[in-house]
Amino acid sequence: MFWQALRNELIKLFSRGRSYIAFGAVVFIVGAIHLALWVDGENFLNFQTSNLRDQFLFEGNLLNGNLSAYIILTALLVHIPFLIALVTGDLLAGEAAGGTIRFLLIRPIRRSTLVAAKFATALIYSTLLVLVMALLSGLMGSWLLGSGDLFVVRDTLVLFDASDVSWRMLGAYTFSILGMATVASLSFLFSAITDNAVTPILLTMVIIIAFMILSSIDLSLFKAMKPFFFTTYMNGWKLFFEDPFSWARVAQYGGALLLHVVIFFAFTQWYVQRKDILS
Repeated sequence: MFWQALRNELIKLFSRGRSYIAFGAVVFIVGAIHLALWVDGENFLNFQTSNLRDQFLFEGNLLNGNLSAYIILTALLVHIPFLIALVTGDLLAGEAAGGTIRFLLIRPIRRSTLVAAKFATALIYSTLLVLVMALLSGLMGSWLLGSGDLFVVRDTLVLFDASDVSWRMLGAYTFSILGMATVASLSFLFSAITDNAVTPILLTMVIIIAFMILSSIDLSLFKAMKPFFFTTYMNGWKLFFEDPFSWARVAQYGGALLLHVVIFFAFTQWYVQRKDILS
């Protein structure tokens, strides 16, 4: 029954035009970033390394597909949550707003099964979005900019050999899937609570933005609260570009995100089981 329900939900999701808006946005943004780097990448690279050229001598092809993939990860993971919430926030709330949720439950299907199928649909959608971003970044970066070493400037300058980058990129994009699954889970929870398809999108983005702002303020109260913000762990993909690399920290960040996904899903199931379906 679950697999049939999942199949129906996927067909329903990808038969809607709005489901492809996020994919179109990702294709456009990734393409625009690569084109801009191809046209004016040297100036961008000089600006990024201007404070370091007095101490270091940069050689080789630093403007390459690995750098573009890293830039895209940094830029898009801030904006993709909105694109995900745009669709996942509508999965339950849209049914309630359209008055179709009662007809769905008339069929011989448990509420828990329907919620699980819609939740799995949300996770599949968010995963596909990240995979499309990763695939486009890799293919376009290699085609336009070639390959080479990757330099990362954070607190320190770290240079990764080209042979050491692939597994780090794979790990970073894989971890990003978990981060976006957390966003999809939160949006899906709000979709169950509200009967308006717009409200889950707004609530999800307000919480993400609020958590990010509070995390960036250097006050002791907010520092103490930071470990409880799931947004703190969404940047765990950056751990793959630290030297030395620590699997323990990746597991810690990933476990925190997975725990949020489980909690959001469990609360959604609990709420829907007790909700009066009036629409």
